[in-house]
Amino acid sequence: MSANTETSSVFSLDWLKWLLVIGLLVAGVFGNWYYADQSLLYRVLGLLAVASVAVLLALQTARGRATWSILKEARSEIRRVVWPTRQETMQTTMVVLVLVLIFALILWLLDSGLSWLVSTVIG
Repeated sequence: MSANTETSSVFSLDWLKWLLVIGLLVAGVFGNWYYADQSLLYRVLGLLAVASVAVLLALQTARGRATWSILKEARSEIRRVVWPTRQETMQTTMVVLVLVLIFALILWLLDSGLSWLVSTVIG
């Protein structure tokens, strides 16, 4: 029972954390606009700092932790993918190019034939 109240109190503060994240991002955009006369380097560094704090704060929420978990799982899935070799990629590309040329030729012949038929009928 105490575990449920503990997690519900943690989740009840999530809206406040998300409000702070949105506030930080709005402040970063406003600061970038307000300090437009400053060096671009300083503004970019400031935006990166504000965005980093916002991301760290967002990761402290339940939805942020779930998103981070999904990203870690996606990264592990990408590592398991067997990527094609250069030769396989070149062969597949050639097959695609040949098929595109064949279908382009078929469509050109069909268009020319229909165009000739319509011009013959119309006169």
